[in-house]
Amino acid sequence: MSDMITTLAFYMRFPFVRYALIVGVLIALCSSLLGVTLVLKRFSYIGDGLSHVAFGAMAVAAVLNLTNDTLLVMPVTVVAAILLLRTGQNTKIHGDAAIAMLSVGSLAVGYLLLNLFSTSTNINGDVCGTLFGSTSILTLTTAEVWLCVAASVVVIFIYVFFYNKIFAVTFDENFATATGMKAERYNLLIAVVTAVIIVLAMNLVGSLLISALVIFPALSAMQVIKNFKGVVICSAVISVLCALFGILASILFSTPVGSTIVAADIVVFVVMAVIGKCVAGR
Repeated sequence: MSDMITTLAFYMRFPFVRYALIVGVLIALCSSLLGVTLVLKRFSYIGDGLSHVAFGAMAVAAVLNLTNDTLLVMPVTVVAAILLLRTGQNTKIHGDAAIAMLSVGSLAVGYLLLNLFSTSTNINGDVCGTLFGSTSILTLTTAEVWLCVAASVVVIFIYVFFYNKIFAVTFDENFATATGMKAERYNLLIAVVTAVIIVLAMNLVGSLLISALVIFPALSAMQVIKNFKGVVICSAVISVLCALFGILASILFSTPVGSTIVAADIVVFVVMAVIGKCVAGR
């Protein structure tokens, strides 16, 4: 145990480790906040769809040799979120079908572009890193950290400021509309904020594992807590602790960061599910 503490103390002297912890905590916090709403609205799979769109945009950025791919990935993913929301209201193309179409199409086109036009000598390694977030969280620049901090602050501010509105459209959108609330606007706000979180989270867990970061903490909290505010707070705590544990464990044992964080989330979900059943059985 003392050896592990000594090793962690040694690594904490390096800026890239501190950057990873800061970004990991912020992304986990933001993901857990929106995750509760997405799960309750049965739209949690939007994270997976938007992450594949972000992968396609990153492929285009790589082909164009952009030094900062976020400038392209962020707006493209936000536009995709808006399109998903609009298309999901189309009676001919339901929400789940729209997500599937955009998800599979973006993933396929992105990988195709990388193979046809990329100048990288290790395409498979680049794709694996993007999909699973193997090392990108440990190679963040100062500018990327500040961008993540600024975006996270905006997301948290929006969630807190519009908390009552988000609560209303989460549980009863029809009633919220009947009371005069512009439910479509707040659904659009949720979609845009989700897109921002997805882009930020790609550096942490990769595009294929983002859904887990959004869904597992919320589902874990719902096993033992039955009120919305309590679930949001518990989900945030679980998400942050799992992110911290995953990053530190990956540094100590040389495991993939994203996979380790998701594994921690799975363990917590199983434990919370057991606790929930024990409490319910009394």
